Amino acid sequence: MSEKSEQQRLSVFKTYKLYVGGKFPRSESGRVYEVTDSKGNWLANAPLSSRKDARDAVVAARKAFGGWSGATAYNRGQVLYRVAEMLEGRRDQFVREVADAEGLGKSKAAVIVDATIDRWVWYAGWTDKIAQVVGGGNPVAGPFFNLSSPEPTGVVAVLAPQESSFLGLVSVLAPVIATGNTAVVVASEKAPLPALSLAEVLATSDVPGGVVNVLSGRTAEIATPLAAHQDVNAIDLAGADEVLAKELEIAAADNLKRVLRPQPVDYARTPGTDRMTAFLETKTVWHPTGSLGASGSSY
Repeated sequence: MSEKSEQQRLSVFKTYKLYVGGKFPRSESGRVYEVTDSKGNWLANAPLSSRKDARDAVVAARKAFGGWSGATAYNRGQVLYRVAEMLEGRRDQFVREVADAEGLGKSKAAVIVDATIDRWVWYAGWTDKIAQVVGGGNPVAGPFFNLSSPEPTGVVAVLAPQESSFLGLVSVLAPVIATGNTAVVVASEKAPLPALSLAEVLATSDVPGGVVNVLSGRTAEIATPLAAHQDVNAIDLAGADEVLAKELEIAAADNLKRVLRPQPVDYARTPGTDRMTAFLETKTVWHPTGSLGASGSSY
């Protein structure tokens, strides 16, 4: 191939799509919106999700909940670790996308991407340990075993942070699925591309279709039907401003959703267990101890 023909080659632009039920549809509305970098330069057209897209994502998340919540905690940890493996292989792509999304230099973007990969590994390690931290045997006055164990809440709507397009996104998503919930994620409105690319990683990382569903578009437009949806069990308002958060919390009260209100968070710091326990229910079982032999000893 001559030097002239090489110079004439046109680059292949990437088409970003939603991620719903393990597939990559365009928005059913056919709408898109322009995503720009910090200097106003065009980066891509992202799908502008509709209410119908939000409802479809909830259906997919509910369908996937039984299998994901029923998997062993150890297996969920393996899957989350696999996500980290795949991200490591696509590190350069995410460094570039985070740099564009957040107006950072390559070296700073690389630090964020590395921290994000490490965050997946961190939550992968917690999947089979959180039950020992928040559950256990309870002392009771009587001949009973009294055992408490955590169970996932169900379908969780997650409004990703607006400013931290990748590390913040993973910091609110990973704890939801690590504990057996399924998620409908609304990506950062102004910087959705890292989230949409993450969906491509999830699709090839043994994460069952429907466990994570990723929508892009106007946060308020997508979040409103999610907050009011009767089959959504909880909502994380990390990406909502104070006014929107109040409106969504009122809508969420209709079916008594668990609500995690927005709060100042330094996503670079090692997280605690708060975001895991926020979307767990506690099941407590009583069982008579019984007696052994004529002596009346109990077990």
